[in-house]
Amino acid sequence: MSGTGADFKGVADLLRRIEALQGDRVIIAVAGPPGAGKSTLAEVVVEKLNARLPGVSEVIPMDGFHYDDAVLSDWGLRKQKGAPHTFDVGGFTSLLERLRKNIEKTIAVPVFDRGTEMSRASARIVPSKTRILVVEGNYLLLEMLPWSRLRSFFDLTVMLREDRAVLQKRLIRRWLSYGFDEDAATAKAVGNDLPNADLVLQHSAPADVEITSSKSSKG
Repeated sequence: MSGTGADFKGVADLLRRIEALQGDRVIIAVAGPPGAGKSTLAEVVVEKLNARLPGVSEVIPMDGFHYDDAVLSDWGLRKQKGAPHTFDVGGFTSLLERLRKNIEKTIAVPVFDRGTEMSRASARIVPSKTRILVVEGNYLLLEMLPWSRLRSFFDLTVMLREDRAVLQKRLIRRWLSYGFDEDAATAKAVGNDLPNADLVLQHSAPADVEITSSKSSKG
């Protein structure tokens, strides 16, 4: 979630571990519950890596593989958007396979637009020379099929953890920022986001690195 305003403990150590990895293509997984700050952490890591060597790193967001609202409505799943079964895991797996093989000059990546609640196809281009990819998403380490198959693509895994009460505040604030009133924002956070957070925290495989935010003043 971009814009949490959180600082993160252990980023310097994480950067050292990433830079020690060998290979023409390195893929890092940043997992964690909704509201934990995955997008922010991924952006911080990529920014610092690119400051040292421009163009070496890029963020790959899992959220680009949300099923469209029209599809979810047809399936009766619109209110569950964001749950594991509301993502195109097969499409995401195919993208990771292509990124891992790295035999194409460029690969297009979809990006989720929170303003419109829609994915934009081919919104980001990843050149073959971009060596370090930081993939971020809730369910990257989920120990449930088909999500559990993703782990084979990752050279290093990171779990971002946060206190559940902090997550709730951040998630409510997120929905308020999108124009929902207090009751609706709370209902969306408590009814869907927090159960997804619990799933991530309770049923994800152990990560190589665990990180928490050093402050939680914003959502």
